[in-house]
Amino acid sequence: MDIRAFGSWPSTISAEQIAGATIRLGQTAVLGDLVHWTEGRPAEQGRNVLMRRDGKGTLAELNPAPFNVRTRVHEYGGGAFVVLADGGVVFSHDDDQQLYRLAPGASAPVRLTHEPQQRFANAVHDAARHRLIAVREDHRDSDIAALTTLVAIELDGPAAGTVRELASGHDFYSNPCISPDGRRLAWLSWDHPDMPWDATTLWLADFAADGSLNAPRPIAGHAGDTDGAGREAVFQPSWSPQGELHFVGDRNGWWNLYRVRGADGEVQALCPMQAEFGTALWNLGMSTYGFDARGRIVCTYVRDGRSTLALLDPRTTIPTPIETPFCTIRELAVGPDFVVFLGAAPTEPEAVIRLDLTSGAWERLRSTSTVRPDAAGTATAEAIEFPTSGGLTAHAFFYAPVHPGTSGPPQERPPLLVVSHGGPTGSNDAAFKWTYQYWTSRGFAIVDVNYGGSTGHGRAYRERLHGTWGIVDVDDCIAAARFLIERGSVDPARIAIRGASAGGYTTLAALTFRDFFKAGASHYGIGDLEALAQDTHKFESRYLDRLIGPYPQMRARYLERSPVHHTEQLASPMILLQGREDKAVPPAQAQAMFDAVKAKGLPVALLMFEGEQHGFRRAATIRRALEAELYFYGRVFGFVPADAIEPVRIENLPDTPT
Repeated sequence: MDIRAFGSWPSTISAEQIAGATIRLGQTAVLGDLVHWTEGRPAEQGRNVLMRRDGKGTLAELNPAPFNVRTRVHEYGGGAFVVLADGGVVFSHDDDQQLYRLAPGASAPVRLTHEPQQRFANAVHDAARHRLIAVREDHRDSDIAALTTLVAIELDGPAAGTVRELASGHDFYSNPCISPDGRRLAWLSWDHPDMPWDATTLWLADFAADGSLNAPRPIAGHAGDTDGAGREAVFQPSWSPQGELHFVGDRNGWWNLYRVRGADGEVQALCPMQAEFGTALWNLGMSTYGFDARGRIVCTYVRDGRSTLALLDPRTTIPTPIETPFCTIRELAVGPDFVVFLGAAPTEPEAVIRLDLTSGAWERLRSTSTVRPDAAGTATAEAIEFPTSGGLTAHAFFYAPVHPGTSGPPQERPPLLVVSHGGPTGSNDAAFKWTYQYWTSRGFAIVDVNYGGSTGHGRAYRERLHGTWGIVDVDDCIAAARFLIERGSVDPARIAIRGASAGGYTTLAALTFRDFFKAGASHYGIGDLEALAQDTHKFESRYLDRLIGPYPQMRARYLERSPVHHTEQLASPMILLQGREDKAVPPAQAQAMFDAVKAKGLPVALLMFEGEQHGFRRAATIRRALEAELYFYGRVFGFVPADAIEPVRIENLPDTPT
């Protein structure tokens, strides 16, 4: 065994491999035996390609370059394509945000809509009326006041592409779904200051003869300006083949399955469990259940941080688990006798999975990576629970460093990277992640913290962050590190925190307001909460009302918790990585934080990436960001990476390249 300093282990997992040999998988859809999914390709500057696999196993790319299947509704998108009954598809093209139709057998898409400054997403095919019903986001007045509505879009004839409004008056809409007989439409809406995981309303209406909606009526959910009993976040309404409306709701404190029965709209719980059958609706079109040809519900739920695939006969109250090796299951689409989903295991990267519901056999249709992991060198997640502030318990996944031929000095402990996930209404899981293996194979330990406010542990856990963002999340990140220090797993002198977006804010807040972490990396993180409240997109423009408090009424709290205003408290080095075209967290925030830290005299680096938005999609950016962060830790923690890395300019650090 080769003995080397932690952080300087040689690794076969390169940043180049992660950037160039991996893809991002997205939305799935099924039509008969046809399976569809999107894949984002960093090697093609992040272009999203719509893939189809037929019953014979033949793969086809449906959108030729330069078409890019992506919608920017809510900025985060989702629901960027819909499969038509004839096998054709309609998709949103990223460049102009217009819809394009690709007929069966056609080689080139044809533009369907001609609506500048309007975006479309989450469409469903209204076959009986030869149209789509979709969410439209109208930016003609302004981005922050974009008008969201439900619309119908004609597919055929001289009126093809004509857009007609069906429902308006609420701040947001999602999930239009048509009953099997084509007579009724259900959908969700919500209003500021709620986010879709706070409170939504499920609506139902009959179609009039002219295709408009007759007397929409609320079926489930609860909205309002205050927290309290009775509030419900409804997720994914869907119709059974028998015409019964189903949905996921958290009225009992957990996202569970319900159905609506009878003319009076009685809501019945199907299988009450302390498990999450839904998730935070960050992207439109997300799916966690569906119906097979026999009317059974095929679903996935999360309990104790692990996804389970299950079958539920509506006549029973207990789901029957389907054995799989996957700890994370998402984007579930159900066919007649099979199911398709994106699945990842602790030792295998995410892939498009097709599972036969009769035999239980499954096959991998497409993996996020062309490289198979080496089992001997793979770090797997250990689920940990640990005490945190207020006498509560929080959750995380711990990864110890692993290398088949190298270990650290026997009397040393590895440096620890504390990961604070984005959202902050989000979660991390135990699935294999190449980026984590990049660090663990070089001698770093990782703890992936599902701090209070995370999804996957019920509504009460999710609401721990109400009014306490920048406090509870930071407490939990520190508590996770202390737990690992106390059990002797990591080096207390080399503890760093890293996070992206909202996780970047947690990183900056931890470095500013607490004297615990020795370094940090903020990927497009938030440094100025007031600037975020004043300069972000519509979807998140009132998000901070719950997390911090109403603005400007509670402006003092925004200033109090903004790291950029308290840099005099900083005592640790940091690196900031930012996209220049980011609208969710404008690049001015990273620049302001950099300037303040530089003026303080602390080691600090800033890398701005041209052409990048919120989240890095280009191979060159992904590679450079990983290597720059490793280089930065090497300089501040005193080790030399085994990799040949282009130096990073670090201000206020002696002997740094210029």
